[in-house]
Amino acid sequence: MESHRWFDQYEEGVPQNINFEDIPLPSYLEKAVRNYPESNAIHFLNCTLTYRQLKEEVDRFATALAGLGVRKGTRVAVQAPNIPQTAIAFLAIQRLGAHAVMTNPLYMPREIEHQWNDAEVEVAITMDFIWDQKVRAIRDKVPVREFIIASVPEYLGFPLNLLAPLKLKKTDPPSIAKVKAEPGVHFFRKLVRSAAAAPPQVDISMDDIAVIQYTGGTTGVSKGAVLTHRNLSYNVQQVRSWFTGLEPGKEVLLAALPFFHIFGLTVCLTWPVAVGAAIVLQANPRDIDGMVKRIVKHRVTLFPALPALFNAINQYPNIENLDLSSVKRCFSGSAPLPEDIQTKFESLTGAIIVEGYGLTETSPVVTANPCMGKRKIGHIGLPIPGTDVRIVDPEGGLPEVPVGETGELIIRGPQVMQGYLNREQETSNTIRNGWLYTGDLATMDEEGYFKIVGRKKDMIIASGYNIYPDEIDRVLMAHEKVFESCTIGVPDQKRGETVKAFIVLQPGETVTAEELKKYCSKEMAAYKVPRQWEFREDLPKSAMMKLLRRELRDEEIAKQQADA
Repeated sequence: MESHRWFDQYEEGVPQNINFEDIPLPSYLEKAVRNYPESNAIHFLNCTLTYRQLKEEVDRFATALAGLGVRKGTRVAVQAPNIPQTAIAFLAIQRLGAHAVMTNPLYMPREIEHQWNDAEVEVAITMDFIWDQKVRAIRDKVPVREFIIASVPEYLGFPLNLLAPLKLKKTDPPSIAKVKAEPGVHFFRKLVRSAAAAPPQVDISMDDIAVIQYTGGTTGVSKGAVLTHRNLSYNVQQVRSWFTGLEPGKEVLLAALPFFHIFGLTVCLTWPVAVGAAIVLQANPRDIDGMVKRIVKHRVTLFPALPALFNAINQYPNIENLDLSSVKRCFSGSAPLPEDIQTKFESLTGAIIVEGYGLTETSPVVTANPCMGKRKIGHIGLPIPGTDVRIVDPEGGLPEVPVGETGELIIRGPQVMQGYLNREQETSNTIRNGWLYTGDLATMDEEGYFKIVGRKKDMIIASGYNIYPDEIDRVLMAHEKVFESCTIGVPDQKRGETVKAFIVLQPGETVTAEELKKYCSKEMAAYKVPRQWEFREDLPKSAMMKLLRRELRDEEIAKQQADA
C-alpha cells in the first residue's frame, strides 16, 4: 500500500501494513482452546464456561445442527440477546461453514419476515418469548423449516435457574414463555445435551460467506451485507494490531453491545475469542445498573461501547465511590463522542477511550484514534492498518478534495463487504472501482486524522447553507444541563429547511430554549443555530442506542401535513 500521511501518527508497535494470516473464523476458537483451555471464556450471571467447555458446547451444537440438515452454505438465523446460546450458536454455524443471519430480537413480525425471506433462512434459533409473541404467527410466511428455541435460564446454575423464570415472567412483555413441542420445533439445551461433540469436518476457505449482516434499516428497508471469513478475520487482525499492550488470555471484555449488530459481533465476540479474553455477557444493553456491577465484579479491562452508555455510566448514582479502575481500553463508535463525556469517564476509570468509525459494510472497523499516541477529540482517528480512506467530491465521487475540505468518505480494504445480498444495483452504486462509498461527509486534516461532519442524507440545507446536525449536537451535548440532543432539518417555506433541536435535560435540571439559543450563538455561526426547540423525556433510539433522526423527521413532516 502507498505511503500515507497518517502513518506518521501510528503509535509504536502498530504496523503500517499487516501480513494477514488466512484464519477462518472457527480457527480462532480452536487456537484459544489450545492456548487457554482452562481460562474463562463466558460469564453470564452465575454461569461460567472455560474455553474448553465453550468449545465442547459449540461442537455439540454444531453436531446437532448438522443432524438437522445444516450444511456448508445453509442460512441460519440467530435471534437472541447476548446470552451463552447466542455465542455458542454463532460459533457452531461458523464451524459448519453455514451462513449466520444475525437478527434483532426487537424486530416485529413484519421485519423478521422481510429479513428471513430475503436471506432464504432455513433454520432459525430464537427465544421462547420471541417465538410465542412474534415468530410462531409468521411460521408459514418464512422459508424456515427448523426452529430451535432457547430460554434465558437454561444455562444458569442453582438457584438462579429457579428464580430467573419468576422474574422474567414479570417483565412487560414477559421474557420467558412455555413452548409446546411440535414438528420442526426443537429446544436448544436438549439438542446440545443429546449430541456428541463430533461435528463433521468442513473445508472452509477465506472467501466463503460467514455472515449475512443486515443494516439497521434506519434509512429504509434493511439490506444484507455479505461478509466473508476474510472480511471478518482480517478485520479482527486489524483491530488486534491496533490495540497494543493487551495480555492474551488475561483480558476481560464486557459485551454490552448486542451480537446481532456488527460492532458487537466483531468487537465483543470474535475479537475477544481471538485474544483469549473472558467475555462478560450483558443481555440488556440498557441495564446500566447491571453494567456497572459487572464491571466492578469481573474486573473488566476492555469495554467497547457507545457514547450513550459512557454517558449513562457517568450519571450513575454514586459512581465516584465505585472501583472502576480495572478498565484499561474502551472503544467508542456508532455516534460522535462528546468531549465532556470522554473526559469524565476517563477520570472515573483511568481508562483510555479510543473513538473510531465503522460500518456494517466494513465488518465494521475502518478508523480509530491511537491508544497511546495522539488522540484528537471529535475525530474518528486514523485508518487502521491495511485500510485506505479518501475524501472525494460528494456530488461526482471524484476527484479528491483538498485537505481540510468536506467531501464524501470512501474506503478500500480487505474488510469491505462483497456486496448487498440480492441487490446488484445497490451494490454497484455503493462499491465503485473497489471503493466503498459511505454516504458520510468528512474532512481529513494535515496529519491524516478524519472527522465525520454528517450524513449526506442528514445534511440540512437552510437558505443555501450546508448545516451538519452532528456539529450542532456536539455543541449542545457540551452544555452542562443537556443530557442528549438530536438535531434535524424540518421543511420551511422560506429557508427550504430550518434547524430543529430535540433536547433531553440532565435529571433535575431546567433550561429554556432562549438560554440554549444564546449558548449556541457563542459557539457557531448564526445560520446554524436551531430556530425550533423541543424538550423531551427521551429520544427514539435503535437497539444499538443510536439516535433515529429519521423518526423525528417523519414526525415533523406528519405534523405539518396534519396542520395544512
